[in-house]
Amino acid sequence: MPLDEQVEEFLKQMNSAKNKPYSQMSVEQARRQMVVATTLLGSAPNMHQTEEISIDVDGGKIALRIYHPADVQDLPVLVYFHGGGWVLGGIDTHDGYCRALAAGAAIKVVSVDYRLAPECKFPVAAEDCYAATQWVVENAASFGGDPQRIAVGGDSAGGNLATVVALMARDRGGPELAFQLLNYPITNFDLETPSYNENAEGFGLTKDTMAWFWDHYLSSPEDAVNPYASPMKAESLAGMPPALVVTAEYDPLRDEGEAYAQRLNKEGGATELVRFEGVIHGFTRRYRIWPQAGEAIELAVLRLQQHLGI
Repeated sequence: MPLDEQVEEFLKQMNSAKNKPYSQMSVEQARRQMVVATTLLGSAPNMHQTEEISIDVDGGKIALRIYHPADVQDLPVLVYFHGGGWVLGGIDTHDGYCRALAAGAAIKVVSVDYRLAPECKFPVAAEDCYAATQWVVENAASFGGDPQRIAVGGDSAGGNLATVVALMARDRGGPELAFQLLNYPITNFDLETPSYNENAEGFGLTKDTMAWFWDHYLSSPEDAVNPYASPMKAESLAGMPPALVVTAEYDPLRDEGEAYAQRLNKEGGATELVRFEGVIHGFTRRYRIWPQAGEAIELAVLRLQQHLGI
C-alpha cells in the first residue's frame, strides 16, 4: 500500500530539514542526532519507580534501568535491548517505549545499556546482553521479578541482540526464556534482498547507513557469517522460544525479518509475523503519534501477557 500520510509528511519534514543519513555523519554526530530525534517523541507513561544499577561484565561494567510499573512482587520481566545499529542509542533513547511496555503489560522491564561499536566491536554487545539476561534471571527476586517468567526483546539491532541472546541461551544451557519480542530485527548480513533495494533510500533508514552500521560492528569478514551476528546463519533454530516478529513495509530490513520469522516458526517456537503496511523502520517508538505504532505496541503488550502468564 502507499506510504501512510503521517509517515509521508514526517519524511518530507526530514528532507526539508536536510538531515543527512547517519552514514554521512561521524559516529558522535549520529549519536547526537538520535538523541535530538528522541526528544520529538512526546511524553511517556509514569512509573511507580525506576531504578538505575550497574553490573559487572567481561571487560567492564554496563548500566541497567529497571522499570517498576507498580509496587508488586513476582512480576514477569522483559529484558530489553535498544536499537541504533549497535552504534547509536541507549537507555534514554528508548525510555518511553520501555515505560509503555511496562505500564501496558504490567511487567518489569530491564533496559540494557550494552557497550557500543566501534569502540566495542562484535561480539561485545551480544555478550553484554547475554550477561545482563543472566544477571536478571539470577537476581530477579531482588527487584520483585519472577525468574521463571523472563522474556527478551528489542528493535532493529536490539532485535538482533534479543534473538542472539536466545540463541546463546539455547547453546549454553540457559537461562530459559519464555518469549522473544522482535521489532524489525537485523537477522542477516545481506544487503541485496528485494526490500534493501526497494527501500535503499528515501525512507529514513538507508542501505548505505546499514552498511555503515555493519562496518562499525564487525571486526572481520568472518564475523558476518557468525550466527551470533547474523542469526539467519544458524544451522538450526530448534529449541528457540516463541516470538512475535514485527516488520515495516518500507524498511530495508523487512525481508530478513520475515525470512527469520518463517524459519523460527518452522524450526523453533511458535512465531507470529505481523507486517505493518505504510510505515518505515523505527515506527514503533512513535506509538504516541502514529496509529500503526499504537497498534504494534498493543499487540506487543498482549503477546507479552500471553506468553508470560499474565
